[in-house]
Amino acid sequence: MTDEQPPAWYLTVQQRAHDEAANVPEATVQATEYTVNCVPENNVNSFVFQIRVQYRGDGRYAVIRSGDMCLGADGTWDFGVKAYDRGDDWLNAHRFDLETALRLAKEQAPLVTVNGHTVSDALDGRERRAAANG
Repeated sequence: MTDEQPPAWYLTVQQRAHDEAANVPEATVQATEYTVNCVPENNVNSFVFQIRVQYRGDGRYAVIRSGDMCLGADGTWDFGVKAYDRGDDWLNAHRFDLETALRLAKEQAPLVTVNGHTVSDALDGRERRAAANG
């Protein structure tokens, strides 16, 4: 560790922010991501079976799997999740209100497969390990 102090400009800005804090609007809080999963969170494989519902602005959410797969209104998964990847037609077919996004994610959660393994495989593996350690 070093005993270096932050630069003077940083300390000045921090002091200014502190001085002005009473005059700025109250901070808002917004949930921006939900996780939907049939595999319990204490299962070592849970994270790879999860589906995420992510807020993408303007009251619309994307349903995401495996980092870069995005669910469409037709129930198919497509690569590319960023707005700049696609045009308005694609975005309109892959962005939903929260209620719809959560419903679609719940419908898809039991269907997730990972490297040839189903949700049931992940659950059975946990039960087998628990029985063996029993």
